[in-house]
Amino acid sequence: MLLDCDLEHAIWTTAEAAEAAGVTTDVIYQWKRRGKIKPVNRRGWPRYRAMDVLRAEQATRERAGRTHLAA
Repeated sequence: MLLDCDLEHAIWTTAEAAEAAGVTTDVIYQWKRRGKIKPVNRRGWPRYRAMDVLRAEQATRERAGRTHLAA
């Protein structure tokens, strides 16, 4: 599972980030466009720091008034 790794240093693909955050890849791209997360690589497919993704997911949940991941 993605959350069993060292989250401080983990780098995820868009699909991995979406799976870990419990959202679709479209949401990850929206977060990127809105500046909530930034890719760590300059070329190729975007990669994201795990902690950045999880922080964006938590902030989104808090703004929406939810306290847990939707199943």
